Amino acid sequence: MSRLTITLSEARYRALKEAAAQRDKTIGQLIDESLEFYGIKSREDARELVRRARARSSMTEDEAMSVALDQVRTVRAKP
Repeated sequence: MSRLTITLSEARYRALKEAAAQRDKTIGQLIDESLEFYGIKSREDARELVRRARARSSMTEDEAMSVALDQVRTVRAKP
């Protein structure tokens, strides 16, 4: 299993710790459940999603890369 270090404000950390305690779970379990809720799954699942999207798309690889880069720039530009 991999480890991850993240930086949270003290207030957010306390809220996360409290939420985990209220649910009788660890912070890691709570985060893992949240990732599943948002559809973030294992690498194999992500590869399958990409394979299916490519099979349905009429875009070339260059067009798809352009769309992806535009989306990344848009997200990064948000305050």
